[in-house]
Amino acid sequence: MLKKTPYDIIKSRYMTEKAKMLEELKDNKSNPSVSKFESPKFVFLVDIKANKTEIAQAVEQIYAEKNVKVTAVNTITMKPKQKRVRGRLGYKSAFKKAIVTLAKGDELKESV
Repeated sequence: MLKKTPYDIIKSRYMTEKAKMLEELKDNKSNPSVSKFESPKFVFLVDIKANKTEIAQAVEQIYAEKNVKVTAVNTITMKPKQKRVRGRLGYKSAFKKAIVTLAKGDELKESV
């Protein structure tokens, strides 16, 4: 059996409005109920068969030069959605998201 590399497990960053809001949650000090969040959260698209420990190890290996420490991983499997194209019924593929919580003070700032 072949061993998976970290890039086989972590496919890409998942950038949506909700994911961006999760990243900036630690900087929000105006709302008292949100100000308790001190650890940054990042969302990744991952392999559908990957488990939480594999995801945590892969993120730590990919961002080893930034010396990040993963404290928690939450996963969500998105089911395939029905789509109709030219009158025919089809499906969008299923995918898996991982919400990775880093240790307090860690950051994954990337230039785009």
